[in-house]
Amino acid sequence: MLKPGVTLYFVRHGETDWNAVRRYQGQTDIPLNDHGRGQAARNGRVLGEVLGRREDLHFVASPLSRTSETMRIVRREMGRDPAAFAVDDRLKEINFGHWEGRIWDVLPDEDPENFKARRADPFHWRPRGGESYGDLSERVGSWIASLSRDTVCVSHGGVSRVVRGHILGLGERDIPLLEVPQDKVLLLRTGHQEWI
Repeated sequence: MLKPGVTLYFVRHGETDWNAVRRYQGQTDIPLNDHGRGQAARNGRVLGEVLGRREDLHFVASPLSRTSETMRIVRREMGRDPAAFAVDDRLKEINFGHWEGRIWDVLPDEDPENFKARRADPFHWRPRGGESYGDLSERVGSWIASLSRDTVCVSHGGVSRVVRGHILGLGERDIPLLEVPQDKVLLLRTGHQEWI
């Protein structure tokens, strides 16, 4: 649960070449592409306008390179030291196990049994060697509970979904279906969200 009075500014990392072709990345460390760097810069400019020079903020990112690079770009656009942020392993993307590196559009033919199982219960389905959204929600929930001040976070699409599940009190069936744009900042407070 997010502590009362704490605001979370959540940024999904910019686009990668794997995002562009709908290839599952999970925890595979794929770099940003040029379009993704532009998205990160846009989000940094927006945060600079909204937050100004506030010194009371915490900045944290997933340790994967696409999130770390996004955070460096965001901080540079905000006029801050690009390297001055924390990393937290709990913010890594969901581990897609045997689906990492595979393209969504071919999975119905390549892995029909698991594709059908995931569609039937996307929150609890777990790929071989990977995590379910339920597993991810538990991991990320402990991170949310640790926040004690307004925070700018750069992480991943799956993390964005379960963060909203916790903060907005969403149902398990809705969480895996939430949109996860890469060119917007999500402002979250207990029971409230807005895109900026």
